[in-house]
Formats: sequence, C-alpha cells, structure tokens
Amino acid sequence: MSKDFNPENYILLEQALLRLPQQLMRQNFKSSQKYIERDVNYLSGAANEALNSGLGGTRPEESIQQVDAMIGRLQGLKRKLEGLRDEENALMAKSKARLNYLQELYNIKSVDDKEYERWNRLRLHRLLVDNLLRNGYSQSATALIEANENIRELVDVDLLMQCKTIEESLRNGSATECLSWCQENKSYLKKAKNSLEFDVRLQQYIEYVRQGRSLEAITYSQKYLVPNADTNLDAILRSSALLVFPASDDEDNPYKDLYSQKRWNQLADSFVATHHSLHGLSMPSLLQISLSAGLSALKTPSCKSGNHPISFVSNYNSSLCPICSPELNELSKPLPYAHHVRSSVEPDPVMLPNGRIYGRHTLMQFSEEAGLPIGKVRDPTTGDEWDESVIRRVFPS
Repeated sequence: MSKDFNPENYILLEQALLRLPQQLMRQNFKSSQKYIERDVNYLSGAANEALNSGLGGTRPEESIQQVDAMIGRLQGLKRKLEGLRDEENALMAKSKARLNYLQELYNIKSVDDKEYERWNRLRLHRLLVDNLLRNGYSQSATALIEANENIRELVDVDLLMQCKTIEESLRNGSATECLSWCQENKSYLKKAKNSLEFDVRLQQYIEYVRQGRSLEAITYSQKYLVPNADTNLDAILRSSALLVFPASDDEDNPYKDLYSQKRWNQLADSFVATHHSLHGLSMPSLLQISLSAGLSALKTPSCKSGNHPISFVSNYNSSLCPICSPELNELSKPLPYAHHVRSSVEPDPVMLPNGRIYGRHTLMQFSEEAGLPIGKVRDPTTGDEWDESVIRRVFPS
C-alpha cells in the first residue's frame, strides 16, 4: 500500500458512523426490556387475581373478561416488540452498510486510484447531507439522498431531523417536545448529571410567572423544581423572587436575565449539545471539521482572513488562493495559520522591528507603491510604518 494513503487516518474521523447505530440498538434493547418487565409484572398480578376470583366463586363472564384483558395486554406487547424488532433490523442493515463502506478503504492502494475518487465523492455527499440536516435544510438533503441512493444508509436522517425539530421548537418558545425527549432519555441525563430537564422546567416556570399565572407557577415549582433543591438550590431561590418582581423592560430589574427571551436560544443550544453527546455526534459537523483542517493547512499571514486591514495586504493576495476567496474568507478567519516546517525566504531578507521578515526589494517596492516618502517603509501585513534606518539585515538558517 502506498505510503501516501493510510486508511486509519480516515477511520479516526468516522467513529460516530459506527457508534450511532450501536447506541440506538442499545436504547432499542432497553425499551424492549422495559416493556417486557412492565407487562410481565402486570400479567402475573392479573393472573393471580383471576385465579383467586375463580376459586372464590366469581361468575364465568367476569373471569372471561379478566382473561380477555390479559390477552389484549399481550397483543399490545407483541405489537410494541414487533415495532422494536423492525427498528433493530433497520439498524443492523445500517451497521452492515457502514462497515462495508469503511472496508472499501482497505482495498484502495493510492490516492490516485479511481476507487478512492469514487469513495471520496460519496463521503463528500454524505457530509453535505449531514450538514444540511443539522442546519434544517431537510428538502435539499432529501434531494441529494435521492440523487445518491448509496448514502441513504450512511446518514441518520430521522435522528437529525428530530433534533432540528426540537431545537426549533425551543427557539420558538415551546418546551413540550424537549420535555418528552428528556423523559425518553431520563436515565442518560441522570447518569451524565445533565441539568437540561431542570433548565427547561425552570423556563416553563418563568413563563407562568411572566403570564401572571402565579398559582400555577407555585404548583409547578413545587412539583418539578423543588425536588432538585440538592443540586439547584440557588437557581430555585432566585427564581422564587420572580413572584414579586414582574417582567419589565426596566434596566434596574435585578432579574431581567431570567426574563430574557435569549434564554430560549440558550436552551436550544444546550439541547443540541446534549443530544449530540448522547449519540456520539461531533460538534461542529464533520464537514466543518474537515473543511477547517483543510483551510488551516493553506492559511498564511498574507491571506485576507488575517486580523489585519485588507488594504495593507492587497498586493499579496492571490486570486488563486482559496483563503482569499469570498466564499471561504469568513470561514477561515477564526482558524490558526498553517505550520510550515520549511520556509522560503526572498533574496536579501531584512527584519522589521515587529519581527517580520521580507525581501528588501519587495519591501521597498511595496512602500514606494503605497506612496510613502523616501526613507520610510511600511509592513505589508500590519500596515505599521518605520524609518528605513531601523530595518536590520538577517541571515536565516
């Protein structure tokens, strides 16, 4: 296998691809276990009750009704287990497709291989669909999947769409769907000591107070907030004061942060982080991670994405540089510069007082074109100006 192609480098970024179906199958198993235990306990008690009733001389019609109720309960359990079985089969099919997809890497000999080009294009489409779903562009994602059926099993469409739906409901001021999700994943939230459910309940309480429904707010607080006093006592005590400090736009209101509508956006962000942590999904998306790595590898101090005024470096920008392009310029601004083990130095290098090194001819030509008087030089990157006498000749090694 060629040294310039190592499948392990790709596998490192694809861990969530295999972890997620396993996580969902684990949840599926726990759900089936819960249904079975609950119905077995019910049926055991109902059977004993029916037996005792029969021995006690109960009419046959009543015994038949009891048996019919047990049969109905068993049929309901069967339907639930069949649904879970279908989900498990679908997850198994996804896992198999993803294993085959990653196995293809080990059949590729070089980056020049046509199979590598095909695999990489499929990966790009998969990352695009994932990123589109995370940002709520479900129609575009669906269209891309329909155009590339091979990626259908490689993307968790339903999971990401559910996440986006709950996120949007929180941003729109509704906590119902998020609370239902918290109930479904209560064991994980408790194990991870995550406060998402408490934070959402607290926001519900604040909304009751905001609407002037004080009695409902007190009842709600006693039922859902007070039981968490061991871990959230300060938040409970502070929120209790809202009953005497109504919502207002007054800057002097000491509880304006609790009444702020921005809290809904904070809850939405918290939910997405919790959801992705539960399912082992990366934040940000794998597309953003891959793109950031590529952009950072190309970024230099001469690019427009630096924190310096563009006017000072206009002569150093290239139309062929992806970092300087309008499409990628904003994305590259927060990224670090590339690490270059070897540097190329222009002839007759000189160093400015800020430590930057340029070729003397290039520096003088830039200063002249910038309209500086004779004897003055300007740093093409920062725009700082000095007397020509302060520059020092250097001998990089």
